[in-house]
Amino acid sequence: MTDIPGTGIPGVLLAGGLARRMGGGDKPMRKIAGRTILQRVIDRLAPQCSGLIINANGDPARFAAFGLPVVADDVADYPGPLAGILAALDWVAANRPDAQWVLSAAGDCPFLPRDLVARLAQARAAENAELAVASSGGQTHPVIGLWSVRLRNELRQALVVEDVRKIDRWTARYPLATVEWPTEPLDPFFNANTVEDIAEADRLAALDGG
Repeated sequence: MTDIPGTGIPGVLLAGGLARRMGGGDKPMRKIAGRTILQRVIDRLAPQCSGLIINANGDPARFAAFGLPVVADDVADYPGPLAGILAALDWVAANRPDAQWVLSAAGDCPFLPRDLVARLAQARAAENAELAVASSGGQTHPVIGLWSVRLRNELRQALVVEDVRKIDRWTARYPLATVEWPTEPLDPFFNANTVEDIAEADRLAALDGG
């Protein structure tokens, strides 16, 4: 099966962060204008993806209300989002053998673009790239991207043997498409890292339709 933009691409929500700047806990479970950040992410991506999974460590029962598979890292010591992406690629290879690509998105970005998957897929195909990532305001967002399932063994080698942790160190090895989004009326890749960011997100939610 050949994936076409917006179809056939499963997505992973990276919800495994430790939220130290918020005093710990699950950052995506914080609420913005009455809805959890994670629910907002799901609402944005579900229409764009052929199924979603959550990457998180610890007790998966805390995400039971969302009705999605929860996949933990299988690389020890919380090595960061690349471990979550690897877990997703392995899960998709085992459970969705039809899928060649996986979308990753941060579980704390409540205003993701509604054309995220389509534009990443179009750019990747147009540039014959192995990977595609999102950008806004001149800043790349490497956790929000499109990943080739067939690279999962190379990613495991980089993580486990070479101790690569930064996503851009990994993506630098491959042809990479970068897609820019506008930041007005709001940056679609705004992420809530602090308590103050939650207050700002409440304000932005009104600009984004609630």
